[in-house]
Amino acid sequence: MITSTPPRRTAAAVQVVAGLGCRSGCSVEDLLNLLLHSLQAHGLTVDNLAGLASVAHKRNESGLQALAERLGLQLNCFSAEELQPYQHGVQGSPLTLAATGSPAVAEPCAVALAERLGGQPARLLGEKTHNPSATCALALIAPKDFS
Repeated sequence: MITSTPPRRTAAAVQVVAGLGCRSGCSVEDLLNLLLHSLQAHGLTVDNLAGLASVAHKRNESGLQALAERLGLQLNCFSAEELQPYQHGVQGSPLTLAATGSPAVAEPCAVALAERLGGQPARLLGEKTHNPSATCALALIAPKDFS
């Protein structure tokens, strides 16, 4: 008798987005290393990554552009106004606010893009990670309900 087992949900089925903040001139290597570290901390790989997001102020940042190109993903940029609803529960910085118009970047960008792609509320996967030149937050894209 052959038993039928339900398909197991593989790690690749989990879809996340990365919200990224960085200092001007941040290298693609710094961003990539931080992103890989963040994914690995949650048992994920770049195969789980569905998109990248940052604040509109960083739209032309060469390190972010190079990261998106290297990963074959679109860099989605949000204005400070678009990020406002996602600032609750996030510790902002006066320096970040002065530089970008948004008190925080990585976390609200990640949640905003995850909600845009998933069409429903999203949540962060733990705390943001950082290195001296960048921050990274991951948000889970809620699976679509097909029932």
